[in-house]
Amino acid sequence: MADCIFCKLANGEIPTNMIYQDEKVACFADVNPQAPVHVLVVPKCHIESADGIDESNSDAVKAIFEAIPKIAKLLHVENNYRLINNCGEGVGQTVKHLHFHLLSGLDAMKERLC
Repeated sequence: MADCIFCKLANGEIPTNMIYQDEKVACFADVNPQAPVHVLVVPKCHIESADGIDESNSDAVKAIFEAIPKIAKLLHVENNYRLINNCGEGVGQTVKHLHFHLLSGLDAMKERLC
């Protein structure tokens, strides 16, 4: 999608703090972090939300979940992180591009959950 900010970030059209990337996945820092470690993991192809996943693009989601352990290891948070996906504006999806929040920092996360 031409005007999607996550497409532009994932494909290098807009500079960002790229944490990880391969041919199908990009991971970069969240601009509004909610925990000491807060990155976004996105497919490089445009999928609007979890409701947009189908047989034509599910390989991108598979690639995301294969990349997540690598990203966690790069960030030194393996076995100590949380994944969040929001599907729709009513639950907080503000960018219409499928993305997963990877958060870690146990103390900060406990404070937000209480």
